[in-house]
Formats: sequence, C-alpha cells, structure tokens
Amino acid sequence: AENKGMGTEKAFFLQVLNICTKIAKGSIEIVSKVHLIKEGTKGGASEATLLQMLNVKPFAYGLVIENIYDNRSVFSPEILDIADDQLIAKFKSGVANVASTSLAIGYCTQASVPHSIINGFKNLLAVAVETEIPFPEAEGIKAYLAAPSAFAVAAAPAAAAEETKEAAKEESEEEESDDDNAFS
Repeated sequence: AENKGMGTEKAFFLQVLNICTKIAKGSIEIVSKVHLIKEGTKGGASEATLLQMLNVKPFAYGLVIENIYDNRSVFSPEILDIADDQLIAKFKSGVANVASTSLAIGYCTQASVPHSIINGFKNLLAVAVETEIPFPEAEGIKAYLAAPSAFAVAAAPAAAAEETKEAAKEESEEEESDDDNAFS
C-alpha cells in the first residue's frame, strides 16, 4: 500500500476507475500498482485528472514524422536515418571523382594536387634511373634495380607469412564446408 496524501473525498473517484484503495490515518492508500496509460494510446480525461491529483507527469511531447514532402516528392522518414560512415563514404567518393576528373583534363584542384605531386615524383625517379642523375630520394630505387636479390631476402619472410595465412584460410574454409555437408 502506498500513501498518496489524498483526502478521503477522492475515494469515490478512484473507485470509479476500478483502483483498489483503503483509508488509513485520514488519507487514501492505493493497495496495488495500476497501469493507467500505455505508450502510443490516448489518455482520457479521468486518467489525466488522476495523474494530476497524484502529481505524476509522465508525458513527453514531440513530433512523429510520418512522411517527408520535398519538391513534389513524398519520402518515408527512414531516409533521415543516415549514419556518419555513410556521409564520409559519399564525401570520399566525391573527392575521388573530382581528383580523377581533374587529373584527366589536366586541371589543378586541391583534390588532385597530391596525385600530381606523386606522379611528378615518379617521373623524376624514371628520369634519374635512365640518365644516372643522382639525387637522394632516387638512391633507394637505384639500389633495388642494381641488386634485386638483396631485397628478396627481406621480402622472403613477409611472403612466407602471407603463404601461411592463405593456407590457414583454406583449411578453415574446408572445415566449414565439411560441417555444412554433415547436416545435408
């Protein structure tokens, strides 16, 4: 039983709403929990009056978007559920398109400048290798072209690691296919 501090004159009102009460020490006690309003349903005047008497404010007001109207088109509200990852992916795609178009037509933009610099560096490396013109950034590629076997030793452990990863992946795929066949 929960004492709500209401006077005994409210007992009839609570009985009309089928709420079990008892009178103790000059005030009304509600005997059991009562579920008055469920989410999404409209409350009547009696429920609102009771909640006001109990000083309970369960209501939150807001808009529920049912449809979106824009430029003579109607859309569902799910169109507004866009994640940050989707926005970033679209932006990156747009920047890539701008960069590729700018490079293709030879027009310099902020998106194409890094690619233009790298392409220029590749051209400088090609000239340095063919003409034996020395500059510090080209020494690594010249050393590789002079003795590729020296770099093969460093690349061998990396290649071996990749081969073991591929073998493990193939084994796990075989196990999965064996498991699938067992239940067929």
